[in-house]
Amino acid sequence: MTAPRKRSHRVVAIPLGMAMATALAVLPNATATASPAASQEAATDATPLSYVVNVRPGHGTSSQVKKAIADAGGTIVTSYDQIGVIVVHASDSGFGAAIRKVRGVQSAGATRTAPLPAQSTTDLDTPKVLTAKEAAAADAEAGQDPLEPLQWDLPAIKADKAHEKSLGSRNVTVAVIDTGVDDTHPDIAPNFDRKASVNCVTGKPDTTDGAWRPGASESPHGTHVAGEIAAAKNGVGMTGVAPGVKVSGIKVSTPAGFFYTEAVVCGFVWAAEHGVDVTNNSYYTDPWYFNCKNDPDQKALVDAVTRASRYAERKGAVNVAAAGNENYDLASDEITDPSSPNDTTPSDRVVDPSKCLDIPTQLPGVVTVAATGAKGIKSSFSNHGLGVIDIAAPGGDSTRFQTPAPPATSGLILGTLPGGTWGYMAGTSMASPHVAGVAALIKSTHPYAPPAVVKALLYAEADATACTDPYDIDGDGKVDAVCEGSKNRNGFYGWGTADALDAVTK
Repeated sequence: MTAPRKRSHRVVAIPLGMAMATALAVLPNATATASPAASQEAATDATPLSYVVNVRPGHGTSSQVKKAIADAGGTIVTSYDQIGVIVVHASDSGFGAAIRKVRGVQSAGATRTAPLPAQSTTDLDTPKVLTAKEAAAADAEAGQDPLEPLQWDLPAIKADKAHEKSLGSRNVTVAVIDTGVDDTHPDIAPNFDRKASVNCVTGKPDTTDGAWRPGASESPHGTHVAGEIAAAKNGVGMTGVAPGVKVSGIKVSTPAGFFYTEAVVCGFVWAAEHGVDVTNNSYYTDPWYFNCKNDPDQKALVDAVTRASRYAERKGAVNVAAAGNENYDLASDEITDPSSPNDTTPSDRVVDPSKCLDIPTQLPGVVTVAATGAKGIKSSFSNHGLGVIDIAAPGGDSTRFQTPAPPATSGLILGTLPGGTWGYMAGTSMASPHVAGVAALIKSTHPYAPPAVVKALLYAEADATACTDPYDIDGDGKVDAVCEGSKNRNGFYGWGTADALDAVTK
């Protein structure tokens, strides 16, 4: 397998022949966990950290809390009064402990362990760009976009048949909360929703035109995801799962590729207040792959993102998230997390995934998506877990492990890339947008259905997929993962494999 990415576990791992075991955007579980205090002490009084301070929602920030923040050396960056989350910068490493003692503060914690701005790390996840020769060999049939023959993932969820019935509604918008979206791409531009797009990296919305786009040196991940969801059926390039719906870009990733809590909170709130019907979250919130509630800092991060994601759902959005790419059993008693905190110095810690959560993936109400390969079985890297995984969809796998039927040639997932190109990536980060696309088709078919009904239909319409037992993906005679549960609901595929045709006909 390609070496796992240093900081993300959910946003896809992008391979050159094999899918990576970790995803691009997220990392952070445990009964006992290392506190970030030691790392914070390394930051001098001249180098601020970012915090979320959580108070009672709906009443504005009280003068008492504002004064306490200032007295403790903090500066308010912005506040989301509707959910009671305040974003603060403070240089004193004792700020979190001090502000948690203030009356009216329900929780507070540092959103990172590195000083502002975040430290940069090498991006190991680069897509396999489609060559002109590969594109020319696609040989599309009548009614197909030129690259559609390479998209084995569309027939895997019956999206090709669904498109004969409906492409989805222009009244439905899917927000890609990610690394940014290149809305100038010819396959994305026809369906792009500028009003629902924004840059949330600092935790405060930046509506400057184009602020939602990735920089030249930044990850193409969000653009790839956007194309998987809604690449237009326009005679150019590829076809998305829901090529008739709109897609927006909500950029929450720093230039170094970190998805911090304040940005994620901003992203969900923006989506909630701009008419978004579905959000796609192919990342985990840095710097902790798992956030343990017995740690005051990590508890505050869980509180803040939970409030934001629930607010988005209350406002009508179905939140879809990738399960992660480490082949972890998220229903097990314990997991060894070697990657947290990923913005300073990670170390091994044993966590209980029922108490230490990968956010937003494991949050209440979020649709958690596992990945399958071209043979329809769990991808080698995909996390799993009975009662945790809700549904499965194509996320790709090593072509050696799961080879697609011709004319497709790669076991990875084709998507759009910045600059008007296309390329392959793999990960649960690629599975999640397939489900987001199907959810958008359901919303198109049932325009007045609230999120609970859309989710119920998503699960009811999924194709029941029995456990793969034994699961020996590399054929070495050793079991690589254990699937628990029945055909109708299990740890590999949840309620089953997403079905786009049922989404437009039932």
